[in-house]
Amino acid sequence: MAEAILKREQVRDYLLELIETHPAGAPIPAERVLCQQLSVSRPTVRSAVEELVNTGLLVRQHGRGTFVARAKITQEMVSDTGSMSLPQAGGTWSSRVLEHARIPAGARVGRRLHLSPAAEIHYIARLRLVDGEPMALEYLHVPALVAPSLTLHDMESGDFYERLREHGVHVSEAVQSIEPTVVNESEAALLGVPVFAPALLFERLTTDAEGRQVEYVHSIYRGDRYRIVSRLTLGASPRNTVDVQAKVGNDLFQ
Repeated sequence: MAEAILKREQVRDYLLELIETHPAGAPIPAERVLCQQLSVSRPTVRSAVEELVNTGLLVRQHGRGTFVARAKITQEMVSDTGSMSLPQAGGTWSSRVLEHARIPAGARVGRRLHLSPAAEIHYIARLRLVDGEPMALEYLHVPALVAPSLTLHDMESGDFYERLREHGVHVSEAVQSIEPTVVNESEAALLGVPVFAPALLFERLTTDAEGRQVEYVHSIYRGDRYRIVSRLTLGASPRNTVDVQAKVGNDLFQ
């Protein structure tokens, strides 16, 4: 068993080297050729290729072969005195609003935003695109009292937080969680991926400079085209990581 795992990892490392040194769209050798080159069995090669296809690094084209996929959109998160700053992700981002309504917050969203369940919120479902390609589905919940004149234009143009600032709302910090998930049928259709394709589930609770909860968002990002990279400052304060984890646990999920 240990030998089989080692061989599979060797095949995977070989394929990753091809992916990192070849442009998107470049073909990788056929399974038979890889077996001969690496002196491994076909099931071992197939398993390694399947993993890289599932993670979006390789793409299969029926009747043609397997090719290097396009690079993923990268979102970098940088540690800064116990928190994570969020530079702009790569690519040109745009939004298309799928639904916009003023509705009661309900019990679950009301708890997160510290509102009565009957309090009105803006509910916004929007498709996020990068260079015109669907990348994520976002479901935003903003208290109506915070930005009573929020418009459709605000949600489709430019930086949403910049639009909030125009309404007098100055966001200060956010607590965000990220976990793996899969897409359902409707999400798959909007994102252009197969049903049950891997995805990332984001939940974010945003606070403004006055300490008010001004936004609760949950989002589904394509697992094959999006990745998170963290840059951490280590050694200065061992408590930083603990503090961040505790904040996620205490604030976001109560």
